[in-house]
Amino acid sequence: MPQYKYTVAMSCSGCSNAVNRALNKLEGVEKVDIDLEKQLVIVDASVPQEKVLETITKTGKAVTPIA
Repeated sequence: MPQYKYTVAMSCSGCSNAVNRALNKLEGVEKVDIDLEKQLVIVDASVPQEKVLETITKTGKAVTPIA
């Protein structure tokens, strides 16, 4: 299963919870790990990376994929 990593601008637990909720609603997402301190989101998902990126973007947070 592909694993995607993103830098996401999150300043508080409310921000990380919003990202977590949005990703867990997305069908095909198996696991979400969020490190608020490092502003890092790691997603194990069977959906295309673009779909995961779009889902995070919809939370209103600035997001950058990590290659």
